[in-house]
Amino acid sequence: MDSTMLKKLFGKKGSTEGEVPAAPSAEEQTAVPESPGEEAPAVEGEEPKLKKGFLRGAWEATKKLALTPVDPWFEAVAKGLDKTRAGLVNKVASLFQMHGKVDEALWEELEDILITSDVGTAATERIINQLREIVKEKKLATAEPLLEEMRTILGAVLNYDGSDVPSEPVDPLNIEEGRLNVILMVGVNGTGKTTSTAKLTHRLKSKGHKVILAAADTFRAAAIDQLLVWGNRLGVDVIHQNEGSDPAAVVFDAVNAAKARKADVLIVDTAGRLHSKVNLMEELRKIRRVLTREIPDAPHETLLVLDATTGQNAVNQARTFNDVANLTGLVLAKLDGTAKGGIVVAISQEFQIPVKYIGLGEKLEDLQVFHPKPFLSALFGETDG
Repeated sequence: MDSTMLKKLFGKKGSTEGEVPAAPSAEEQTAVPESPGEEAPAVEGEEPKLKKGFLRGAWEATKKLALTPVDPWFEAVAKGLDKTRAGLVNKVASLFQMHGKVDEALWEELEDILITSDVGTAATERIINQLREIVKEKKLATAEPLLEEMRTILGAVLNYDGSDVPSEPVDPLNIEEGRLNVILMVGVNGTGKTTSTAKLTHRLKSKGHKVILAAADTFRAAAIDQLLVWGNRLGVDVIHQNEGSDPAAVVFDAVNAAKARKADVLIVDTAGRLHSKVNLMEELRKIRRVLTREIPDAPHETLLVLDATTGQNAVNQARTFNDVANLTGLVLAKLDGTAKGGIVVAISQEFQIPVKYIGLGEKLEDLQVFHPKPFLSALFGETDG
């Protein structure tokens, strides 16, 4: 194919995004064998000729691609769920296609796939029981139609109400104008809590909010230093004291500083050591008491950051923190680094706590608002959210 033909197919060099290439001419379309499926014989020293209709098909595909807007939100979710899609949905799809008939062996294999993908025991039982009922009700002889049925069931588990995805993802936070909004970030060490705090700060600041950070993890000097580095990078104030200081005292100072500086949002980064769980939980209670004393309805959000790569351990952490901190939402960090994205399903099944954000990379922009529709579409390999 010469350069002239390529230019006509794919547009001239330097053409603007979204420009539709010109259709190939009649002469170009007829420069191929007439018999369907017949290939032109190869001639030494020349490029092999193409099958009839190739140019037309290539042009139609290119035109479709040029006219299809790319949703960066969906694209990020789809890319971040690559490993989960391969480890969960692709395996289930292969099982339904290859197994053929519906029998007990099918259900056993499906259970293994779901459990190893960290969908969780409760959600797995719900999925299989509902699929059994569908097979019985619709008198299905083969398993292949069950993939779409499973997608519907997962949507119900995720409380998907059929709503469309907003063109501009809205942060699902209880933030009101005219008050100091307090967000308490909790979670064990190593989950990505401080990094998620920075990413959330970046999101809120980009929407025009004035944010102040409180370094209330005073048990690790590295935690204070890390937040100071982020604060400097993001251009926000970080209220802190020395290592070993009373975390509640830091929070008290931060509330007063935020009020004095007329901040919109105060984000409190807390400690997360597991080896002294009782003391950790008592510190969280103390912090909440200080916040409530200074701002009666604070904290307005308590977000638990979970490491998606830890699988079922994340469910246990959610249970422990919810008993003490009255969680209002979850942040699933590192979802792009695991094949165990089924943890989203497990958590949604067990708790009435919404997943508000998912972490899909290391960049500041990689904290994405969670919405069931693009999540399911990306998980099942569909083309848009």
